[in-house]
Amino acid sequence: MAGVILAAGASRRMGAGRNKMLLQLEGESLLRRAARRAVAAGLSPVVVVLGHEADRARAELKGLSCESVVNSDFTGPTSGSLHKGLEQLGSDVLAAVVMLGDMVLVTEQMLSGLVAAARGTEAPLVVSRYGDVTAPPLLFRRALFGELLAWSGEGCGKAVVQAHRAEAVYVDWPGAALTDVDTPEDFATAQTLLARS
Repeated sequence: MAGVILAAGASRRMGAGRNKMLLQLEGESLLRRAARRAVAAGLSPVVVVLGHEADRARAELKGLSCESVVNSDFTGPTSGSLHKGLEQLGSDVLAAVVMLGDMVLVTEQMLSGLVAAARGTEAPLVVSRYGDVTAPPLLFRRALFGELLAWSGEGCGKAVVQAHRAEAVYVDWPGAALTDVDTPEDFATAQTLLARS
């Protein structure tokens, strides 16, 4: 099972030219935190899609067994980054876990849980659910890669998830794990939640 981490965005809502993927949380950048957890969960290969300040971001991955690819159109829809990540995967990859680099409370155990759920089913996708909300990380089998590559828009293949929701397996996680970092306020919230845990 491969991992695809979407981390290319321009961080426009963070303000003052700050790249959110380089912000430090618990002593490491958001980018390295996401990649390290994907590797620790046993995902292989792990492909990190970079864009904004790609060289600085790539330096954060040093020493981790993952590869990176650059989406030069990183101000465009998220689907462009998803396509870049999927295109890096070899034909031997039977499934991929797609995650967002800014969902900072997604743990190694959550990623492992998706893989474990997939092993027990023939379902084409395994979806994370936080109460009533479905969101990444998402596990897609190769049968859906073509639909993902044909899809354009925001999110991690939202339309593909909706089209196959009746066939999906759902794994439930605590609502707090849905936290993502788009603004300075989001970052402060994430810091507070981690300090309490």
